[in-house]
Amino acid sequence: MSGAAALDARILAAIGAYALDDRAFLALARDLFAYQIARNPPYAAFARAVGYDAARLPARIEDIPAVPSAAFKEFRLATFPPDETTAWFETSGTTVGRPGRHELDTTRLYEAALLATFDRMLLADGARLRYCMLVPDPRERPHSSLGFMMDVVARERGEGEAAWLFHGDALDVDGFLREAARARADGVAVCVATTAFALVALLDALEERGLRVALPAGSRVMETGGFKGRTRVVTRAELYARAADHLGLSTAAIVAEYGMTELSSQYYDAPGSRARIEPRVKIAPPWLRPIVVDGEGRALPPGVVGAVRHVDLANRGSVLAVDTEDLGALVDDGLVLLGREQGAELRGCSLDAESLLARRA
Repeated sequence: MSGAAALDARILAAIGAYALDDRAFLALARDLFAYQIARNPPYAAFARAVGYDAARLPARIEDIPAVPSAAFKEFRLATFPPDETTAWFETSGTTVGRPGRHELDTTRLYEAALLATFDRMLLADGARLRYCMLVPDPRERPHSSLGFMMDVVARERGEGEAAWLFHGDALDVDGFLREAARARADGVAVCVATTAFALVALLDALEERGLRVALPAGSRVMETGGFKGRTRVVTRAELYARAADHLGLSTAAIVAEYGMTELSSQYYDAPGSRARIEPRVKIAPPWLRPIVVDGEGRALPPGVVGAVRHVDLANRGSVLAVDTEDLGALVDDGLVLLGREQGAELRGCSLDAESLLARRA
């Protein structure tokens, strides 16, 4: 088998088993790093600049060179020629400058990773749900990773055809009401997949009409994204309380997903933390590891706030380690996300997770 095929087989085996211990993760990550720097010139140059190449591979997961997420805007970070691209996803257009682009030579790893995690985090009860999508319609935005993800979920796990109800910034409120009524009549539980901004728009519309919608028993909400580029910001506590009230759900039935266009895998609220609205702990699948680093890129211990780095083995065709500007802390075998704190020092000595959460409350 070629390098790509052999690596894909190993990654798919880890996804299928939903298990990968630290030793096996590092072994696969080292082989993947060697593969990527041999085929991804910008990443190879970046790795050489920090002292790594084919003759000197990272000794620890924390040592794997991580590119800033913004690098996807500046370079083509791919291990294959452009004519082998089968799909590509574009970062949000709400930020200044051109969007980033994450190219794939196959969607097989991406689809396997997203389904395996969604099954455990949203469908642990084995429910066959009807999907109401308040996320980009892939027929309109074919390069939205979120739209692609939910299209795969609805096709592979859904009951009937999904309803796509958000187009551009326009919410089809009447369509949502029709879908909710149809689901109640059919006795089929619904999954409302939505961005935070779209969920606010829906709740505002329901309140303006003086309506509450009782979704069928077993329904749930998958919420993702924040309010970057939006003039209105709503706290998660307010958002979830309003959503539970207007959709006839418990707040525990509202589950947050955290992902990035530059990654192939996703985090979700840990089941054990859903009894409260915040702080919730995000957990990663076994082939995705969060690392929290200080301003110099050094790994920080649990409970200390820093910038979040992701090491995603499903990113075989691009770069396995990506640095973000998101703040977080490792706690309880998971990750607490703390947004982007203005002026926060990422030195690992002045803030801990509990004090920052208390300040934000």
